[in-house]
Amino acid sequence: MTASGVFQWTSAGISDVGKIRSINEDAFADRPDAGLWVVADGMGGHDAGDFASQAIIDSLSQVGPQQRLSTFIDEVEDRLLQVNQVLIETAAQREEPTTIGSTVVALLAVGDYCACLWAGDSRAYRLSGGQMQPVSQDHSQVEELIEQGMLLREDAESHPAANVITRAVGAAEELFVDVELVELQDGDRFLLCSDGLFKEVSEPEIAQYMQRGSCQDVCRELVDLALERGSRDNVTVVTIDFNKVK
Repeated sequence: MTASGVFQWTSAGISDVGKIRSINEDAFADRPDAGLWVVADGMGGHDAGDFASQAIIDSLSQVGPQQRLSTFIDEVEDRLLQVNQVLIETAAQREEPTTIGSTVVALLAVGDYCACLWAGDSRAYRLSGGQMQPVSQDHSQVEELIEQGMLLREDAESHPAANVITRAVGAAEELFVDVELVELQDGDRFLLCSDGLFKEVSEPEIAQYMQRGSCQDVCRELVDLALERGSRDNVTVVTIDFNKVK
């Protein structure tokens, strides 16, 4: 358990290659010492997607504890921009033109606030007062169709463009990272995950499991449930609990 002034936190993370893929292109960071948690889901196939996601984790893992949330956000954004450039340059050096990229979702905590940063469709959820709400919003074609009223959310997973994301680290010269600030409440629980989880497990089910047991229990049970259902993709879950210092 790590404390930062008003709040203390515990966390856990699990990543599994799943039942179909031969390589795990997901990566995560569980850094309670720094108040930093990250899930990255790589794309680009063998020797590319896993390189991309690990490049994000390796860079962000060098970030130490911060005293100001604004400084923390700037540091993480700067590192993501640097990784974005490295991935573009690496892809350009390949014999065949390709994209080496990765989605990312990160949670940063300082004092009684946290910030969620993301690009792509890896997600963050918050359980507060017994209610689960999404913190992030997918950067994807189906999410754009939903916003335009052209697609029902319950039909999104079966849509032909369900796997098409519109933003990722390494996908374009300019990277735009969304940021959402959250004022923490006693007993808040956050969950970060790759799309390998919600492809197999519905949001109501995720909400149900988030209300059980420890952080480790939540991660293990959700990953196991995805595996039981065939786990067509790599699946990664990180869970963080926030409690006020007594």
